[in-house]
Amino acid sequence: MVQKRIVPTLKQKYRSLRKELDERGRRLWAATESQVLGHGGITAVSRATGLSISTIRRGVEELGQSPPPSGAERRVRRTGGGRKPLLEHDPDLLQALDDLVEPTTRGDPESPLRWTCKSTRRLAEELTRHGHRISHMKVAKLLGNLGYSLQSPRKTQEGNQHPDRDAQFEYIHQQGVAHQRRQQPVVSVDTKKKELVGNYKNGGQEWQLQGKPEAVSVHDFMDKELGKAIPYGIYDVRENCGWVSVGVDHDTAAFAVQTLRRWWDQMGRKTYPRAQELLVIADGGGSNSSRCRQWKLELQRFADDSGLVIRVCHLPPGTSKWNKIEHRLFSQITENWRGRPLVSHEAIVNLIANTTTKTGLYVRAELDPGEYPTGVVVTDEQMKSLNLEPAGFHGHDWNYALRPHSQI
Repeated sequence: MVQKRIVPTLKQKYRSLRKELDERGRRLWAATESQVLGHGGITAVSRATGLSISTIRRGVEELGQSPPPSGAERRVRRTGGGRKPLLEHDPDLLQALDDLVEPTTRGDPESPLRWTCKSTRRLAEELTRHGHRISHMKVAKLLGNLGYSLQSPRKTQEGNQHPDRDAQFEYIHQQGVAHQRRQQPVVSVDTKKKELVGNYKNGGQEWQLQGKPEAVSVHDFMDKELGKAIPYGIYDVRENCGWVSVGVDHDTAAFAVQTLRRWWDQMGRKTYPRAQELLVIADGGGSNSSRCRQWKLELQRFADDSGLVIRVCHLPPGTSKWNKIEHRLFSQITENWRGRPLVSHEAIVNLIANTTTKTGLYVRAELDPGEYPTGVVVTDEQMKSLNLEPAGFHGHDWNYALRPHSQI
């Protein structure tokens, strides 16, 4: 009964003192407490502190001896005392661990963790199963010693590169410089990622009162009434300004060219009153695909209506991330609405239109409620009617111009 009342008190004392004492100090303190308790004291102190009975008995013996030398000559442990390093007991452990996590083993059918998450606990379990007793914390430490760290995959592989990839980039650069020297507009176009409209979680963080984050829906199922938002953007390279139409129907070539029309009517015509040509830099896929017949047909109609020569340069396959609109406009929009649920089309339009940067980016945005059906067939006769002028370099796929029929 005495021990049951004493043990909690000893635990509290030990927790308060253990960080202030070295191994010998803890040993002597435990021995002193055990002697105060008398019979059964060593067992009671051992239960309270976790120190072994042999350690406390050794402290009792040291209490009756003369004090050891002080300073550098004083030893906490006897020479060679203490637990031996794990790698001395198990010299093959490090190699076994390296074999489990080595990246080349991912394709090895004999690798035990080929299809398993390589967490430190899983690694420790697998090593223990093969006779290497180790904790997950020790596994983490050894992984650091081996030069491993937690990392995410990095997008660096672009697949097979077209042999004229670099030449096309050089061609686009030359065309852009030449058009700007002649005071002709140069725009970069693309569709931003489609967004669900509603009270859904949006990536990023926003300042809120501590412990009071914005409450959003648990499930990201599309609201049938609100639908989705399709932002298609036009970025003016020289003026560092953009136009974004937020569509509600489908991302088609008709929607893309209609956005180009809106930009020209609302911004481009005023900025370039003497423009005769328009250079459009676009990806090779999507609604502005280099193989899309509707894209070229709609551009022809735009050329006829505006009187502009529409020159188009497509980026090589797999290089859409180099499109200027991606990192000069779309990335800024994403940063501006981070952490905010896109609760309505109006909210999306306002967030886009209020996107600015220190370099002077200016953006206008409008909702486009129009319907743009998919599956529209463009006939061979319509294609033959185009006033299309292929360029000398990749003119039938990447570089071409659509002149107004009035210039025939």
